[in-house]
Amino acid sequence: MAYPLSSSRVFIFLSFFLLLRNALSLYSSLPSLNHRHHLDNHNYKDALAKSILFFEGQRSGKLPPNQRVTWRSNSGLSDGSALNVDLVGGYYDAGDNMKFGFPMAFTTTMLSWSLIEFGGLMESELPNAKDAVRWATDFLLKATSHPDTIYVQVGDANMDHACWERPEDMDTPRSVFKVDKNNPGSDIAAEIAAALAAASIVFRKCDPSYSTLLLQRALTVFTFADKYRGPYSAGLKPEVCPFYCSYSGFQDELLWGAAWLHKATNNQTYLNYIKANGQILGADDSDNMFSWDNKHVGARILLSKEFLIQKVKSLGEYKEHADSFICSVLPGAPFSSSQYTPGGLLYKMGQSNMQYVTSTSFLLLTYAKYLISAQTVAYCGGSVVTPARLRSIAKKQVDYLLGDNPLKMSYMVGYGPKYPRRIHHRGSSLPSVVAHPTKIQCHDGFSMFISQSPNPNDLVGAVVGGPDQNDQFPDERSDYGRSEPATYINAPLVGALAYLSGSFGHL
Repeated sequence: MAYPLSSSRVFIFLSFFLLLRNALSLYSSLPSLNHRHHLDNHNYKDALAKSILFFEGQRSGKLPPNQRVTWRSNSGLSDGSALNVDLVGGYYDAGDNMKFGFPMAFTTTMLSWSLIEFGGLMESELPNAKDAVRWATDFLLKATSHPDTIYVQVGDANMDHACWERPEDMDTPRSVFKVDKNNPGSDIAAEIAAALAAASIVFRKCDPSYSTLLLQRALTVFTFADKYRGPYSAGLKPEVCPFYCSYSGFQDELLWGAAWLHKATNNQTYLNYIKANGQILGADDSDNMFSWDNKHVGARILLSKEFLIQKVKSLGEYKEHADSFICSVLPGAPFSSSQYTPGGLLYKMGQSNMQYVTSTSFLLLTYAKYLISAQTVAYCGGSVVTPARLRSIAKKQVDYLLGDNPLKMSYMVGYGPKYPRRIHHRGSSLPSVVAHPTKIQCHDGFSMFISQSPNPNDLVGAVVGGPDQNDQFPDERSDYGRSEPATYINAPLVGALAYLSGSFGHL
């Protein structure tokens, strides 16, 4: 039975209701308290799935029946024939139709490291992530199948860049370039060794014979890298520079390669190598960026784990070096050498800056994981830096990438309501072979290149170079420094998103 409410009761009830509503409104406007609101901000699982799907859009070679990016078709089916070798497969590095071995190998190492550290959180995406690694390692095995020779590039970059055509229509020369005893390439060889060793860990349980093959090849390739020393861009300068010139030298790759071989084999030989050669190979260099070119910081984080968790006392200096890197990226720290945009994005370079954002975020999360396992912290000068602080910085960077920025734009294609529509990418910007079966000639694609129309094919999951130092992004196809995606931007992001999806953003 309902009772009639007196006017005084109604007034008291309404007053209480208004007070409660105002209190809830105030609570929801407090960012530090409003965890639930912030968690709803990003669907990290969706972003993870898309970041892995991107690699299928970059595939070269004969595509498998389960290919999900269906606007792509077979391409580069005669790659390697210029030197009578089979170099079909692998990945196009970015928005062109080139296969550059150096960034492809680094991409493979970082995809593998993402799986090693955070694969347990990937759930249904784990098989797709492993497929992404295998597509690369199958190619790297082909590229290293001849003793003391490594095939490091397919395609003539200058001629390729003079065309705007789909990979399926390529008619530019598919020249093949290699390093060997007479023209060494310690940097690319050691990076390939790192990639194969890291991938051998990924496949150790699910495909032991493949894992063994990868590891055996890694050992052979590293021996070649160490024995015949020199940067690959010395002998191949016209072909690889300025695209993937080895600016940092080859020492960082030798240290990095040895670190991965030690991790994959647990063989004392590689630990001895690191102890004996660490200083010569630049262990003490004060680098503060980690990329396809410079591996010092990654090697330090990786080796710090041996000291922190395996208690290898002789590697204590790598924990100190890892802490120095943390200091260099800590906003406002006394030793910080990193710039941030007004919106809070780590800003290292005007071209393809997002690669440094994703690689740094991955290292912060990975180092936080090691510190927690060892029940310790990082030190920056006299200050303690907790693992939670490292995770918080990494999360902020990933959240910016996904749309928490002044433009409210996601820099991942296909994620969120607003994302780049005119990315610098040939296949994405031209109609697919299904939609337009007739060949598009070398120069005919430029009419689409200069148009303001959105790309007809969304390269879902592609992360572009990102905004400028003032958080601005024009979304122009010609602006390759900011609008071009690349495999090595996505590879470390896969690990970071796996962590964030598995922890639901809880730090």
